[in-house]
Amino acid sequence: MKLRFIETLQNIWKIDELKNRILTTLGFLLVYRLGCFVVLPGVDPSELGELAKQTDSGVLSLLDMFSGGAFSNASILGLGIMPYISASIVVQLLGMVIPYFQRLQRENESGRNKLTQITRYLTVAILIIQAPAYIYNLQYRAPQSILCDFSFFMVASTIILTAGTMFVMWLGERITDKGIGNGISLIIMIGIIARLPHSLVAEITSKFSASNTGGPVALLLELLLLFFVFIGSIALVQATRRIPVNYAKKIEGNKQYGGVRQYIPLKLNAANVMPIIFAQALMFLPVTFIGFLSNGEPNGFVNTFSDSTGFWYNFVFALLIILFTYFYTALIINPERMAEDMKRMNGFIPGVKPGKPTAEFIDTVMSRITLPGSIMLAIIAILPAFATIAGVDYSFAQFYGGTSLLILVGVVLDTLQQIESYLLMRKYDGLMKSGRIMGRSFGATVR
Repeated sequence: MKLRFIETLQNIWKIDELKNRILTTLGFLLVYRLGCFVVLPGVDPSELGELAKQTDSGVLSLLDMFSGGAFSNASILGLGIMPYISASIVVQLLGMVIPYFQRLQRENESGRNKLTQITRYLTVAILIIQAPAYIYNLQYRAPQSILCDFSFFMVASTIILTAGTMFVMWLGERITDKGIGNGISLIIMIGIIARLPHSLVAEITSKFSASNTGGPVALLLELLLLFFVFIGSIALVQATRRIPVNYAKKIEGNKQYGGVRQYIPLKLNAANVMPIIFAQALMFLPVTFIGFLSNGEPNGFVNTFSDSTGFWYNFVFALLIILFTYFYTALIINPERMAEDMKRMNGFIPGVKPGKPTAEFIDTVMSRITLPGSIMLAIIAILPAFATIAGVDYSFAQFYGGTSLLILVGVVLDTLQQIESYLLMRKYDGLMKSGRIMGRSFGATVR
């Protein structure tokens, strides 16, 4: 196994394009991580203790995790990539109800470019609201950290925070174009990974403290449970149902036609981690706006939806995940186009007529397998709440499923799939000895 791993690394290094893309990705991610520690001008970083305490638990802890700690550091990248994710959600939702956006979604490159431009403008609009809210919250939590006139600080910091998020968005797009993997997802993932060592140390310290009677046994059980949740998350991301498709193939030198059977793997969770990211972004918006604009004063709505272990927070979160799973699956899988492609290639599903009946059959199958997939996704997403109630440290509990683990699994598998594609195209062995890594893509595969 060790020799195979070394051989795979050597093969990756032999492919110049793949090597350059990986190094480019690592370089951009390094720039992002360094930017997370650059504090806003006019802020004393030694006086940010109260802001850090605010992000120890609740929804703001997740927001701080997604920003790689930049939120609690009062960094120039403090708002992270979530405003862009929120804008993307709004634009995709508009595509369901407004004909203009529906037309843009159906167009090819030009339509996508217009939607991207609209998303960027909407991101700026969200930032113009969210940045002052963040600054007001900073003034309320750590007023002594602001070293200059507040009015000037407000204007300057709003511009800097807006530019910071746009810069992170630009980094993500450059990674997607010139690197390996999805840039936005990788930026979120690297922020989550950056919090893992601190969370693990906090949990170990808690388990070995004098007040804790569980000690190493409890810690071992927690790590074992984490391993099983990790395996379950991988299984959920890769689970598929294979629909047989018969294709007519002309036998060379003969007027007869022979049958070739192939399979369309419809994924149990075709949307991968996107419903989690979308749902989490929506959970952030009302709390950050209402909570910050009220200058941090107690508020019933904020208290309810800031408690990530509470019933209503997890109920709404799970419901959003189920809805977004159906929504995003409908965006990326088009049964009518799949039916047309099969008909054009003389293919058919046994027992189903070509054309519209095939599209309806695929749509029915996709709807049926999406329901259990979305429910499983929602259950894994709210597991951290149960882990926290069971006594696991809050920051470490986020890795028991939830947004953190599913994003890590989904992004890593997608990135490895791209690397494997480069290796297979150059006729090298893939990353796995048998089979292929399953990512979000789908298509007909020969059994």
